[in-house]
Amino acid sequence: MILHLDPASPLPPYEQLRAQIATMAATGVLPPLTRLPSIRQLARDLGLATATVARAFRELERDGVIETRGRHGTYVRETAGSALGVDAEQRLAEAAQVFAVQARQLGVDAARALQQARLALDAVTGR
Repeated sequence: MILHLDPASPLPPYEQLRAQIATMAATGVLPPLTRLPSIRQLARDLGLATATVARAFRELERDGVIETRGRHGTYVRETAGSALGVDAEQRLAEAAQVFAVQARQLGVDAARALQQARLALDAVTGR
């Protein structure tokens, strides 16, 4: 599993981690029933505090993307791609709002902002 955290990003590390894992699960990069690294291992690999990774995992579990099976580990849920539902729409709307505000603050016109958003989405989905 390859994750990249951007220290210059306005998004906190737990949110970057949560978003990347959720996207990977929804697009099939992380197939259902894939076992994720432990919180400690992932924190060590990414240079994060365990509490940061734990928060991302809690939110992913709350959203129905992953499930923790105690000592047996944490896995991508079989219905991860479809379990996001209404909460995903709300999060998407919030992310779009943040994006729009940042684009406006940068003085970027709508066409250019949307072009950059499309490039970012294509990069995430591997197109």
